[in-house]
Amino acid sequence: MKPTYLLTLLALAFCFSATAQTCMTEASIKALDAQWEEKNLNPEPEFFKNILSDNFTWIHNHVSSVDNKESVVKRAERQVANDGSNTRSRIQSEVKVAITGKTAIVTGYTIVDRGPTPIKYHFMRTYVEVDGKCLLVGNHTMAIPEEE
Repeated sequence: MKPTYLLTLLALAFCFSATAQTCMTEASIKALDAQWEEKNLNPEPEFFKNILSDNFTWIHNHVSSVDNKESVVKRAERQVANDGSNTRSRIQSEVKVAITGKTAIVTGYTIVDRGPTPIKYHFMRTYVEVDGKCLLVGNHTMAIPEEE
């Protein structure tokens, strides 16, 4: 094999690997998760259609309700039709990302203000990379009782 041919192959391989990107980085997962919070505040059904896996499950506080992809999208569509949600704000804090292979676990807190008093929730969300795209497959939220 001629050295120039080998060098050309190596250069092409390097260029291909340098341009191949993954969504499975701490920064991109944090950004995607922040979008999740923002789209729950300002609903956009297409966002939910694109980010949620077909087998998505959202377990709410003490299993008070369980959502799937269809119910999340339908809720967003209703909220858009009614000029938005009844939520005033959603503020994330202490967001941590743990990545193993093509799976990311995101944990942290969200303060949700729907009035009369904001409620602080702990959350844990699971994202997986499928064909280069990160999808949300699971969400668990739990209200934190106010200290007495």
